[in-house]
Amino acid sequence: MFKTIVLALDGSETSKRAIPIAAELAKREGSRVVIAHVEELIAGKGGGPVHAGEEAYQREIREQAAELSGQGIETDVKMASVMVGGPAHAIKSIAKEANADLIVVGTRGHSPVAGLLLGSVTQRLLHIAHCPVLAVPPEA
Repeated sequence: MFKTIVLALDGSETSKRAIPIAAELAKREGSRVVIAHVEELIAGKGGGPVHAGEEAYQREIREQAAELSGQGIETDVKMASVMVGGPAHAIKSIAKEANADLIVVGTRGHSPVAGLLLGSVTQRLLHIAHCPVLAVPPEA
């Protein structure tokens, strides 16, 4: 059913909870996993990554990809960069390019009101993705 699964990771603990879910699905279905990571950049003269630990996040994501590969799961990593506020569209593009059947993404666990005020990559993906989105809650 799922030939290609996009696993969206941002380096947070809540996004990491999606890894075993995606791995289990990939093993069961014989799927390929494409890990998508989007670096958010601050616009302007002194622009740079929003997160100070971006290099560490990228290194850790590559290590997580190697672990999945070590479990016999074909795994690729796709990195993208966007200005603040656009990771969902970049993940959608990665998923479309990979011909994904499913996007797996963690949720931050904000209250419903905070989610409305702050916005959410997961929430946005649910509206714009061309394929199903599996949202993994923090308690998973």
